[in-house]
Amino acid sequence: MDVCDVLIVGAGPAGSSCAWKLRDSGLTVVILDRQTFPRDKVCGGWITPPVVDELAIDLEEYSRGHVLQDIQGFRTSRMGSREVETDYGRPISYGIRRCEFDDFLLKRCRARIHQGVALASLEQSGDRWIVNGQFKARLVIGAGGHFCPVARLRGANARQEVSIAAQEMEFEMSETQREQCSIRPEIPELYFCPDMKGYGWCVRKKNFLNMGLGRLDPHGLPNHLVAFSAFLKKARKIAFDLPAKMVGHSYLLYGHAKRNVAADGVLLIGDAAGLAYSQSGEGIRPAIESGLLAAKAILAAGGVNSPALSEKYRFLLAQRFGKVQQEWAFSIGSHLPTWLVSSLARILLANQWFSRRVILDRWFLHCDEPALIC
Repeated sequence: MDVCDVLIVGAGPAGSSCAWKLRDSGLTVVILDRQTFPRDKVCGGWITPPVVDELAIDLEEYSRGHVLQDIQGFRTSRMGSREVETDYGRPISYGIRRCEFDDFLLKRCRARIHQGVALASLEQSGDRWIVNGQFKARLVIGAGGHFCPVARLRGANARQEVSIAAQEMEFEMSETQREQCSIRPEIPELYFCPDMKGYGWCVRKKNFLNMGLGRLDPHGLPNHLVAFSAFLKKARKIAFDLPAKMVGHSYLLYGHAKRNVAADGVLLIGDAAGLAYSQSGEGIRPAIESGLLAAKAILAAGGVNSPALSEKYRFLLAQRFGKVQQEWAFSIGSHLPTWLVSSLARILLANQWFSRRVILDRWFLHCDEPALIC
């Protein structure tokens, strides 16, 4: 039997960041993932400078073997209405490919990695957890996303939770397709649905194009995807037929989840804990930060079996993410008549100040939140 101190289920950014932070702790860390890396992941695919700082990533080194696209601003609009371009004149984000980025983080974390291994069983034996009858760990960390098997085995029911549904595709454009795509690599575009219950995006990264749409209304997603595709062609954003079908993904917004993130030698991090920003739906930065905070809690509590660990982790999460703020599209659209929301959206999203100071600085870039260095 493979014995370890910490067993992390899920090798995405949350799990690999946690393992990376524990690399010099003297603890033995094992990561399991049902997939084999590199693998694709549904995501718009950009990171902000605080993430770079939090993970101590050398951008010059990273760019030598991976796609890294400087992002200097965004075009934003209510779908079909006046667009507003905000150019910061400097990199305020970086476009990445998740298949490359996640693999990069995993390879450098220095944990024992078992790929292609799904979690089948989780049983408690004294102060240890037995996983799949093969691994014995003192602490199990669920980092398997919205449908994390650790969260499920601990009582979470993802299908009964209010979640965001998204569909996305990413592909390499041919030379002809690049000529027929008006999206500029340094200026991605965000298009909000008229009812403000979601938004679509187009992010160009070198020769790759990532596009998708996410909504709080899962049942209405197919119709909005059709409208989104029609809008892109009518606006001449993309003048070619899409080469593939979109891939689906679900996740919980922070404050919408009621999952027990820490108890009895089990912690949940990332999307498994339901930490995506309520303003933008971004999950990658909260995932990474929760992984780092889980590691900090382990070290601060004095070990993986410390009675203080659960309380410490909950405290650090609350301290970092603060009170639940439901101030944006996904929630505003649920409390006002659709016609009023649509009218307000058309006015506000056409305003340069609102687009920069609220939508971008506050909701998407989180300029008021410094990097988490722990």
